Amino acid sequence: MSRDTTVTAKQELEQVSGRVKFTARAVVLGVVVMLIGFAFIDPVRAYLGERAHIAQLTRQAHTLQVQNTTLEDRVKQLQDPAYLERLARECLGMIRPGDIAFVSVPKGNKTGSPNC
Repeated sequence: MSRDTTVTAKQELEQVSGRVKFTARAVVLGVVVMLIGFAFIDPVRAYLGERAHIAQLTRQAHTLQVQNTTLEDRVKQLQDPAYLERLARECLGMIRPGDIAFVSVPKGNKTGSPNC
């Protein structure tokens, strides 16, 4: 019976003091969990950084594909003889032999076509 009263007295003392006592096993477990947590911080940070970098490269690749398509269309357009003739007439003021050139002078200081 004296042992029961001792246990009861210890429990009462713990309840009165309001503090939680940690056993050595709990402290070791807590330290191990913290070490495992710290061990995973750097790899997780690197993983998230690589995911962000991959997303950025994917967006950049898409933008470059759109630009490439636009430039391919421009190359096809510049290989068309009719388009080249139109550019020569509008931007360079060239005419065919035998044609008569007329030049209109715009009001103000605006000169040239914006597409040239």
